[in-house]
Amino acid sequence: MIKLCIFDFDSTLMNGETIDFLAAAYGVGEKSASITTRAMNGELDFFESLCERVSLLKGMSYTQVLQIGKELPLMNGAYELVEFLHSKNILIVIFSGGFHEGIDPAMEKLGIKLGFANYLHNKNNAVSGLVGGEMMFLSSKGLMLQRLKNFLKIKTEEVMCVGDGANDISMFKESGLKIAFCAKEILKANASYCVEKKDLKELIEFIK
Repeated sequence: MIKLCIFDFDSTLMNGETIDFLAAAYGVGEKSASITTRAMNGELDFFESLCERVSLLKGMSYTQVLQIGKELPLMNGAYELVEFLHSKNILIVIFSGGFHEGIDPAMEKLGIKLGFANYLHNKNNAVSGLVGGEMMFLSSKGLMLQRLKNFLKIKTEEVMCVGDGANDISMFKESGLKIAFCAKEILKANASYCVEKKDLKELIEFIK
């Protein structure tokens, strides 16, 4: 029986990549998207690629960042899947290599109480180009899941993870049920199941 479900955010619970929405609004979208794609395919060091993409946002209005974060489009089926998991008393947590500026508004909409991500450093209402937080490295999600399992006294086989990119591999290794959602090939190779339809309701059949 599943007791804990960990969701990636970008391109999983949310339809797109937060950093790319921000970069597009700031006029550096193509460069950011290219780095994001390579990072999610496992071709670049995640920490270095994150820092490089955030540096492109230097000078962007932080007020604009917060507004974009509030308007990010949730994935089709997100509300229904979260409602189903809550009905089963399954604890839901978000692990994002993106930003609290994106996940926090989504958590409020979905009724999810716990999430871990990074923060865009800002000063005088401008993005500084620096970033810090809880999910900075390729191993961050796996390490955080280890801590959560120990704290909650939950077994690996009682954990479900859903993600789409290379930085989700570490949490897949700490999970019993691993679902690759419209994912990169590198993550599919580590998954229990692969879902190719962009509808999170497809996941309900895998949950007991």
